[in-house]
Amino acid sequence: MRLYAVVAAGGFRRYATYRTATAAGVFTNTVFGFILAYTYIALWDARPQLGGYDMSQALAYVWIGQGLLAACAMMGGGFEDELMERIRTGDIAVDLYRPVDLQLWWLAGDLGRAAFQLLGRGVVPMLAGALAFDIALPGSAWIWPAFLLSVLLGIVVSFAVRFLVALSAFWLLDGAGATQMAWLLGLFFSGMLLPLPLFPGLLGEVARLLPWSSLLQIPADVFLGKYTGWELMEAYAFQGAWAVALLLAGRLLQSVATRRVVVQGG
Repeated sequence: MRLYAVVAAGGFRRYATYRTATAAGVFTNTVFGFILAYTYIALWDARPQLGGYDMSQALAYVWIGQGLLAACAMMGGGFEDELMERIRTGDIAVDLYRPVDLQLWWLAGDLGRAAFQLLGRGVVPMLAGALAFDIALPGSAWIWPAFLLSVLLGIVVSFAVRFLVALSAFWLLDGAGATQMAWLLGLFFSGMLLPLPLFPGLLGEVARLLPWSSLLQIPADVFLGKYTGWELMEAYAFQGAWAVALLLAGRLLQSVATRRVVVQGG
């Protein structure tokens, strides 16, 4: 485990070196946060308590989304491009023969990336939103660690989805299409555009059951105190179940890809 801790720390340091890109990301997240916030204000002025959120909760939801956008890689920007490039060039064969677990290696690096993005690109937009608007904040200290645990589970689910997408490069000539489809689905079904309770009928029910709801909708609701007691445990169980299922699917696909590489190499 020490090796993967070192890989995670390396992932953190790697992204910490891109200071200009981080500053640009903070600026972009903050600007889009203001745009979305004023859009939500107009919408909630017309429809108070829409989706079960009051105005301050809706505004908090906006800024939580901006804080988690990069950490959960909802628009890409994680490890997947690099992994797909290694698959395309054949360098992945070297990775598969190393005495480390391929999935855990990339997971550790992505956790380091996410930790930096949460601190480097998440905190400032959240503070800007809290200073500029009357947003709902946790009324109890225990909600903060509960929220961070939900965020961690969401990051693992995000990794597992992107790992599956990246492994598709073993069978596709170009994984760009799969990547773009994944982040479009992630943006829509995570609740980044609108909270999932606002989705009508069957669409809303299906959206809340998909793994992408773990990236934003569930952490935001934990932050807003929508889950307490047993309901909070159920929310964690939902995120954890998707994380385990998708990681196992990735491990299975990795095993199939490994056999393919060995056969072709032989």
